[in-house]
Amino acid sequence: MYRDIVAVGKSTYRASMMVPSVRLARFVGHFSGTMTKVIMDSIGFNGSDFCMRLDNDLMFGALIYTVTTASYLDLRRRGFDVSALRYEDLIARPLDMCRIILEFCHLPVSLAELAVKAFDVDSQRNSVMAESIIGHFKEPPLTPQIKRKLNELLKKFGLPLIGEPAILEGTLSC
Repeated sequence: MYRDIVAVGKSTYRASMMVPSVRLARFVGHFSGTMTKVIMDSIGFNGSDFCMRLDNDLMFGALIYTVTTASYLDLRRRGFDVSALRYEDLIARPLDMCRIILEFCHLPVSLAELAVKAFDVDSQRNSVMAESIIGHFKEPPLTPQIKRKLNELLKKFGLPLIGEPAILEGTLSC
């Protein structure tokens, strides 16, 4: 599943307020591109591709978006039969998308209505990531300068720029 890069950046920023390891990664990446490289190497990616300062509040989430999206597209280019699901589609048309997902997974489509009911509950409700907790943190703004930086990152990896249609190949849709 993927979603809009700005939404990922904002969500990751808010989550970092409650998860010390994420906050630390954002913090050290702010001071040094070398630290960002080390962090990326430690989680199994080629950190050389990501040797950059995380100099704004959206950049860490954008980096996560870029890593996962570029990895997904690379798998498809190498012939792996993987598909994606866009979060915005799931929220806009939950019943239709649940039917498509269940059908894709060869599961009974009759479970779609039950699946949609799960959307009424915060799946993180008993954790520090609960919406009732992280929802209190103000989201960082997308300034023209930050948008330019995020677009530079997206361009580097051949991904759709902010404001362009960002529907990846192989995305399940209605």
